[in-house]
Amino acid sequence: MTVTPEELVAHYGLEPIPHEGGRFRQTWAGPERPDGRPEGTAIVALLTGEPGDHSALHRLPSDEVWHFYLGDPLEMLLLAPDGTARTAVLGPDVLGGQFVQYTVPAGTWMGARVAAGGAWTLFGCTMAPGFTYAGYEPGDAAELTARYPAEADRIAGLCRT
Repeated sequence: MTVTPEELVAHYGLEPIPHEGGRFRQTWAGPERPDGRPEGTAIVALLTGEPGDHSALHRLPSDEVWHFYLGDPLEMLLLAPDGTARTAVLGPDVLGGQFVQYTVPAGTWMGARVAAGGAWTLFGCTMAPGFTYAGYEPGDAAELTARYPAEADRIAGLCRT
């Protein structure tokens, strides 16, 4: 069975992700906590290999678990608070080092794009406590490049103005 990004957008009712890029739909939000955040949240999301379609660098106040569902591998740039950087690849080749599930620790800068040569990736993200836009912090290319100079090219390609 072959599926297209357009069919996935229609099937899941995906909408553009504000500030970040890609398309998504929230599939679950738990009960509200006393601090106003939901107990947890889950989304399904889609990125394509089209120019400019990426998850912009951002960080969140809670751990976020990314899940690979369908399509091509998704390359994630992760910039840790201690100044280190790493790449994690979500995809089906688990014996080759790809992940079907990857937890990004709270406070880590994260950005993602479909791996080179790929057409699209369907993935999901879950958080507990849940996501709110108040906790979303977009990355600034100049600030991140100063802190992680070895990743300057990738940072420039994963930040939005």
